[in-house]
Amino acid sequence: MIYADNAATTKISETVFVEMLPFLQEKYGNPSSQYSLGVKTKRAIERARKQVACAIGAETAEITFTSCGSEANSWIFHSVGEIFGYESFHLITSSIEHHSVLNSCRALETKGVKVTYLPVDCVGRVSVTAVKAAIEPNTKLVSLMLANNEIGTVQPIKEIGKYLRKRNILFHTDAVQAVGHIPVDVKDLQVDFLSASAHKFNGAKGTGILYQRSGVSLARFVFGGEQEHGNRAGTENVAGIVAAGFALEESVAAMPEITKRMQKMVKLTVEGLRAKIPGVRINGDTKNRLPGIINLGIDGVSGEALMHLLDLKGICVSTGSACRTGIDQPSHVLMALGLSEKQAKSAIRISYGKYNTIEEADAIVNSICDAFSKIARTKN
Repeated sequence: MIYADNAATTKISETVFVEMLPFLQEKYGNPSSQYSLGVKTKRAIERARKQVACAIGAETAEITFTSCGSEANSWIFHSVGEIFGYESFHLITSSIEHHSVLNSCRALETKGVKVTYLPVDCVGRVSVTAVKAAIEPNTKLVSLMLANNEIGTVQPIKEIGKYLRKRNILFHTDAVQAVGHIPVDVKDLQVDFLSASAHKFNGAKGTGILYQRSGVSLARFVFGGEQEHGNRAGTENVAGIVAAGFALEESVAAMPEITKRMQKMVKLTVEGLRAKIPGVRINGDTKNRLPGIINLGIDGVSGEALMHLLDLKGICVSTGSACRTGIDQPSHVLMALGLSEKQAKSAIRISYGKYNTIEEADAIVNSICDAFSKIARTKN
């Protein structure tokens, strides 16, 4: 099998698995317990918190662990609504956000919040000028993803953050697809909130990360005990948190080497396909992008059909976000780029990760070409 859907989830790192395994077996104490077995697990959580903080340029106290990136996103939107009052604030986001952001915005709209959904250009970039123009006197929060999960386009978060900070407008970035893959420094980006998810950078599923800038308030999200600074009750997922810390530390350390290899695989894939198949279209920004994601369309070819033909060859790619699985609608991200419905439905996403090889990229090119030939023969 060739797994090339790392934007959906990643294989847990072997060294990370070794680090987390004891916390599923002999080191199983409750972190809130006062005896030594519990104290050891509490220390492991705090070590992971420090690892995460160091990786993104934050302070240890600014990191809260959640169950996933979607929970972190939902928590931020819920909190802003609770703190400012639903009918008294304006929120700005973009049309290509993850559904956990878009659906949170829609939920806020039902309670009276005014939401502005900014358009993007043909490569999926939000205009800094458009953000500035959309601000109103009661704008309290702007939420823009750092990098898109379907097309890989990276947004000008730093420039926007600098502008918003001067105006005391809260700024959140969904960095789920970016953290562990490109350098991320919350102070440099000047964001107040950031969300991430461990399974996107070779950690375990079930652990999310929420960065909350010191001095910025969040409403309590889960009631009960005093875990996670008193804001998120419930016994912690110790093994998952331990895995998150080691996985992010490992990913940041290996980032230069892995980035270089993934960029080479992307170049080989794009050039190989364009040399053999007419009408190959690359969706998204070819410069400001994540290193391992390719979203491509072939005119006249169904992306879903192509995905299934590749699956028969043991190759895993997708037609877009895993959150859209089972929905017979074109990607909202691709439609926002100005593509037609037919063009959007022709797309597949190849997302390379740390375990992919140049040989696998070659095999993917050959398999897509074979599948294209089969589809073309069927039509004729």
